[in-house]
Amino acid sequence: MQKARMRAIRMCIRGAAIIAGSLILVVVLSTTTCVAQDIEAKVDEYVGIYLREGNFSGSILIANKGRVLLSRGYGMADLEHDVPNTPQTIFRLGSVTKQFTSMAIMQLQEKGRLNVDDPIAKYLPTYPSGEEITIHHLLTHTSGIPNLTSFPDYEKTMMFPFPLEKTIERFKDKPLEFTPGEKFKYSNSGYILLGYIIEKVCGTSYEEFLEENIFQPLNMMSSGYDHHHTLLKHRASGYSIGGAGLNNAAYIDMSIPHGAGALYSTVEDLYLWDRALYTEKLVKKSSLDIIFTPFIEAEFGTIKGHYAYGWNVLSLFDRKVITHGGGINGFRINIARYVDDDVCIIVLGNIQTAPVEKISMDLAAIVFGEEYEVPKERVAVKVDPRIYDAYVGQYELAPDLIITVTKENNRLFAEATGQPKFELYPESETKFFAKVADIQVTFVKNEKGEVTQLIAHQGGKDSPARKIK
Repeated sequence: MQKARMRAIRMCIRGAAIIAGSLILVVVLSTTTCVAQDIEAKVDEYVGIYLREGNFSGSILIANKGRVLLSRGYGMADLEHDVPNTPQTIFRLGSVTKQFTSMAIMQLQEKGRLNVDDPIAKYLPTYPSGEEITIHHLLTHTSGIPNLTSFPDYEKTMMFPFPLEKTIERFKDKPLEFTPGEKFKYSNSGYILLGYIIEKVCGTSYEEFLEENIFQPLNMMSSGYDHHHTLLKHRASGYSIGGAGLNNAAYIDMSIPHGAGALYSTVEDLYLWDRALYTEKLVKKSSLDIIFTPFIEAEFGTIKGHYAYGWNVLSLFDRKVITHGGGINGFRINIARYVDDDVCIIVLGNIQTAPVEKISMDLAAIVFGEEYEVPKERVAVKVDPRIYDAYVGQYELAPDLIITVTKENNRLFAEATGQPKFELYPESETKFFAKVADIQVTFVKNEKGEVTQLIAHQGGKDSPARKIK
């Protein structure tokens, strides 16, 4: 009888513990759900203003410790057919491609097929200065090779298909901008060369190597190398700003960007990528450590920049963030991994001027409970159009970037070199904004009342441009 009574007591205690545990689990789940709902509401409020202003369209995913807090499309994937963006919408990645190229290089290094310290002459025997430039230099943008996409004829030639060897010939014989390893200067040319080296070493195309060694193992079924002729379901169209609003972005043949920017993906697939980077599914931890370590010049013992292998390693909100942006005709992309907090924020946009870096930063502030500024909806005010006369002229933002301001039918317009013209709307007599992009302009006068410069405000940055004409 005593044993039976004790067994019954233990069963009662165990039952009470299970009930208590269930209550605790319910409370935890409810709290987590409330947090997720609160984040969703704040994100929707924040992004909604960019939507109404016409400055963002795309898909966003936010995850914390393996749990997706938000995965949602905003705006239109195809304006002409009224197709909305969704978490399954496919976007071109632009320079986010580079992190996949660097992963492929490290996979080949682990297999003993190459070494990042190899001179590129080993794979391109006739490349000028090929004995001085290493794969490491290409990965870290320290090679000194001029950037193809900055060439004056780039926009005139980007629509023509080029074999990879022909693309390389366009920058191959140009002089180096500095001694390899001496400086950091972003160069898409270097990552195009990395794509060529991958093909040379593995005997297959860059596209096939990534498919077999990254996308298939991670079940990234909506990711790949983009081709114009491929029928790709859920593909987003890319848009650029024009005088009357959005236009279809200028065509680019995807043979050009190659290992520097030719891939496409979705927020859901990129989240699979994020999860894999916490594991050894693709490479060993020792290789991952190399990928995520900013370049350090041993000779001087100083960090030359925050760039690692296809990633920026930064600090934001006193948290380590491994991140990279991408931009290609009609698309702006950002992936940010707060690795110590296991938070991932992916922003894929199909408007070329969308401020995705700022959006990503503010979304992180929402997740971490930091301060952020809700973008304000801008309203044009009435001013005397005669004041526009003083603003007409040319303003030098950079040696090869001029902003031309014109007055037409008592309205003010601006046009940057190589970009469509857009209207400026007055917020005051000196401050103006654009409706087609998140751009504000302030005109600055000297003590004589003469306009001497304008300041362009975009993506949280202020860029002064002096009046030259």
